[in-house]
Amino acid sequence: MVLLTLDNRIFGLDPQLAFQLLYQGIAIFIMFMAASYLLIEPVRKILNDRKERVMRDQKEAAESRATAESLKAEYDGKLKEIDKVAEQILSDSRKKALQRENEIIGDAKTEASRIVSAAREEAELERKRVRDEMKQEMISVASAIAEKIIVASVTPEQQNALIEQTLKEMGDDTWRN
Repeated sequence: MVLLTLDNRIFGLDPQLAFQLLYQGIAIFIMFMAASYLLIEPVRKILNDRKERVMRDQKEAAESRATAESLKAEYDGKLKEIDKVAEQILSDSRKKALQRENEIIGDAKTEASRIVSAAREEAELERKRVRDEMKQEMISVASAIAEKIIVASVTPEQQNALIEQTLKEMGDDTWRN
């Protein structure tokens, strides 16, 4: 049988092993603290900065969204207002067009009645002129016929008496018409 002695030991607790374990524990703790100071704190700071940046971006995005929604609502309101104004302008234009149409029709009727009135007056003047010409013509024809009849059968004294009698019968009213 093989007996293990202290010299041939597999695992033995001796002061050197305890010292090495203590030395390695302290070294690991110092390395951990150094790593924590050098690595973990900057990483934590980077993560916190990133977290703050993300939160700030989210807040700005929410504000931008709220601003965009308010601008959209304002824009929609303005569009509705513009539609109302456009409809009002069109309505006013239609009213003005109808009013102008009525004015033009009224002016045309007035002008037409003036033209008709002027044409009637002109026709009446022409009728009077033709009537006067016809009277003149009748007088000249009657005079020519009377002259032929009188020359043949009436003496100059009888002729003067007939002219005087005719003038008295006709009077001034006959010549005025």
